[in-house]
Amino acid sequence: MSFPKNFLWGGATAANQIEGAYDVDGKGLSVTDITTAGSLDHPRYLTYKLNGKLEKTPGMPGAGIPAGAVGAIDPNEYYPNHVAIDFYHHYKEDIKMFADMGFKTFRLSIAWTRIFPKGDEEKPNQAGLDFYRHVFEECKKYNIEPLVTISHYEDPLYLSEKYHDWQDRKMIDMYVKYAKTLFEEYKGLVKYWLTFNEINSALLMLSSFGEKVSDDAAYQHAYQKLHYQFVASARAVKLAHEIDPNYVVGNMICGIVDYPLTPDPKDILLNRHMWEESIFYCGDAQCKGKYPTFAKRLWKEHNVHLDITEQDKKDMLEGKVDMYTFSYYMSNVVTTHEVKDKVGGNFAAGAKNPYLKYSEWGWATDPDGLQYYLEVMYDRYELPLMVVENGLGAKDKIDADGKIHDQYRIDYLRMHIEAMNRAIENGVDVRAYTTWGCIDEVSAGTGQMSKRYGFIYVDRDDKGNGTLKRMPKDSFYWYKKVIASNGEDLA
Repeated sequence: MSFPKNFLWGGATAANQIEGAYDVDGKGLSVTDITTAGSLDHPRYLTYKLNGKLEKTPGMPGAGIPAGAVGAIDPNEYYPNHVAIDFYHHYKEDIKMFADMGFKTFRLSIAWTRIFPKGDEEKPNQAGLDFYRHVFEECKKYNIEPLVTISHYEDPLYLSEKYHDWQDRKMIDMYVKYAKTLFEEYKGLVKYWLTFNEINSALLMLSSFGEKVSDDAAYQHAYQKLHYQFVASARAVKLAHEIDPNYVVGNMICGIVDYPLTPDPKDILLNRHMWEESIFYCGDAQCKGKYPTFAKRLWKEHNVHLDITEQDKKDMLEGKVDMYTFSYYMSNVVTTHEVKDKVGGNFAAGAKNPYLKYSEWGWATDPDGLQYYLEVMYDRYELPLMVVENGLGAKDKIDADGKIHDQYRIDYLRMHIEAMNRAIENGVDVRAYTTWGCIDEVSAGTGQMSKRYGFIYVDRDDKGNGTLKRMPKDSFYWYKKVIASNGEDLA
């Protein structure tokens, strides 16, 4: 195994999934704060008032509430993100544990509503600015480089209500002001920034796995939201470079590999179109600074008419990202044929791949897919790559000896690190690997704590019970060895 000398090994989290303290020190409500718990079989819900009546609708990560609704907390529902694992009050302990593993980098996000509680205030909330400064200083104490996501499924609820989930270009100015505040405040403490987490999720929710939503209005909403976010991202990139030429700003894509189920040319063409819509559309807009040729076909297919100005096009071209980062957990297969053997699970659907094994949540374990994705993206964009999410969700248990023997997680991560190394040996410029999530946290998709990813066990269950005590798993000591050997020792 051969990784670059200064390779950034670490782990990844999101503010809304770890911080808790949802109403502490002036923080405002984000959309996640009105998202209930769910499970593999039951969706998470967004709760709100519409015409004075308390209602709820299934809510995916990054979704907004219906037009005319006002977000509300239902006292009869459980909201796991309100406390999460209380990183807000445990960050020193947690970062020390990351340092004990030897982390070179820690990917985390900033809660927009800690900085601007409603999203449109004239001045930022000082307590929020101070909190993240303390977190970054704690990282620096251990020579851990922060890798910071500016927006990770964390829109201010007030802005989502007012501008209907990015359906107004005024959101661009709100985001850019927020990003500018961060760039100025944390100059010298943070070098690496990501603009929007899994920006392509808006399209994945509509057309992934070959089973398209038929409502054209949903596509109009998603594509317009994305356009405003592309412009916001581009303007943020330009600002970052003006404020500090040393800043490195990346995009962040949900990297799901699709394969054709059969050699039928119709399956091959469907697969290509899936990549174009789900992966390349957003990557091209942010890495090439312009829409790809197939964009017009996609807009026409879904009767989409975008509000795009000449200034928008100029901004996108001038605000291309410096690096391409992505999450990778699984692959899917697509087909035009009827199939009996189907996948059913958390963001997984469609035909089952007979060559792969699946987790309890319906996700295929496919390390070769990571190598494939890395090689395709580097060939397409020729930008440095970071794998900023990769991990296995599982129900860990404390054994009779008082320890957590998560060999299944070690095996999963080992296979993906080996696949990443093959891509590097084939010439791909990979700079970082941050596992999801390095400490147990609330699952974005299901709202569960029992779907655990971390090297560190947190004593909290799906109903909010537990001491929040932290405890290393076997994978903690394994990953420490991996980092110390720069990926040489994976045994």
